[in-house]
Amino acid sequence: MKTYYIRFITILGLSIVLLVQLVWLVNSYNFVKDELKIKSTNMLEQAIMEETFSRLQNLPVGTKVQSRTEEDKNRNLPEFVYMQESLEQLKSPIILDSINHIYKQLLLKNNYPSECMISISKNDTIIQHIGNKPYSLFSLQTGKVPLRKDYSIVIQAQFVNPNNLFFGKMGILLVSTTLLLIFVVFCIIYQVRIISKINKISQIREDFSYAMVHDMKTPLSTIMMVQDMLESGKLDTRPEIKNKYMSIAKSETDHLFALTNKILTISKLENHKLEMNKTEVELTPIIEKLTEKFKAKAQKPVNFIISLQAKTAYADNDYVSEVLSNLIDNAIKYSKESVEIHITTEESERYTILKVRDNGLGISEADQKVIFQKYERAAAAKRSRRNGASGFGLGLNFVDQVIKAHEGRIFVNSTEGEFTEFTIYFPLENPNNIHNR
Repeated sequence: MKTYYIRFITILGLSIVLLVQLVWLVNSYNFVKDELKIKSTNMLEQAIMEETFSRLQNLPVGTKVQSRTEEDKNRNLPEFVYMQESLEQLKSPIILDSINHIYKQLLLKNNYPSECMISISKNDTIIQHIGNKPYSLFSLQTGKVPLRKDYSIVIQAQFVNPNNLFFGKMGILLVSTTLLLIFVVFCIIYQVRIISKINKISQIREDFSYAMVHDMKTPLSTIMMVQDMLESGKLDTRPEIKNKYMSIAKSETDHLFALTNKILTISKLENHKLEMNKTEVELTPIIEKLTEKFKAKAQKPVNFIISLQAKTAYADNDYVSEVLSNLIDNAIKYSKESVEIHITTEESERYTILKVRDNGLGISEADQKVIFQKYERAAAAKRSRRNGASGFGLGLNFVDQVIKAHEGRIFVNSTEGEFTEFTIYFPLENPNNIHNR
């Protein structure tokens, strides 16, 4: 699957999840709001009823007050609605301050915010109010409670700041929704990362297969050519040329064998199945042998500058040789018309430090971050072949794995067009017992 498809699916999936969560929250908010509205309206009606009966008790004994008639039996209105006109005619109008006091007590008793504005409206125009105006982003107001049968006069309460009430009622829902959203987003991102990783691995395998076929084609073709020449008998009378062809075939065979062995070694190292036979290794003979080999093998002038302050390292002899061989080989491959390679060693309190520095093409900062990855050069085949270098990106990963198996470290420092320097730290066998090497 292409990367842009993965990105599209990710964005689409997250958008759907966010949309569903948003719809759920909005619906939940409206449900909670409706519930709070009904309960706060019921408490307002109760407060008006108590205030109305309070006025009734203050009337002279025997005073008649209008109540629900036979015509009103089917009307779903509070009882106090039918009493208001009679009470006003008896010079006992509704007392808003008293309603406010009773209402606040009811609100506090039910754990509702008590700060609110109560207003009386006539034909949608406020004619009387008590309390501060609301300022909250979330509005909460009661239903309009009628004071007249024709709804010409109504009373209503509006909460100044109902946020705490909303969050108190929706707290668990908000927390659970947030956690669920985080979980879903994490799952989607995790799945996308897996898909991306699979896609990357697939691309690496494809590039590696191409690079392997490309890089093995030349030595195989050479070997087949030598075989054809030998089988033809044309070289039977020319032993010197025959021996030369045989030497070329052997060299290419050794090259293929080394590549195959390197792949197997890396696999064993990654699976922790390869043990290092670490001893006090003499560095001088290893370096001298390698320098002679590459001077004879290289098709360009190579100058080695050797400075060994530390003569030994606690390591596996064969693998130290392989590590140095890979670094020198890279220095020659990625170089200009002539090569100058500095090999130096020194010793710190805990490590034998080995450095290989060349005056080659250098490595970009971006590539320095990935050069130790397995098949990296195969994954970046175009870059790796800009100078006709062979191999499929195993060399530096091999070096990295071997150094890690020694419990050591390797670092690269490079400037494009100027130099590349690899620094290797081999732990000492006895860090507290330093001796001259």
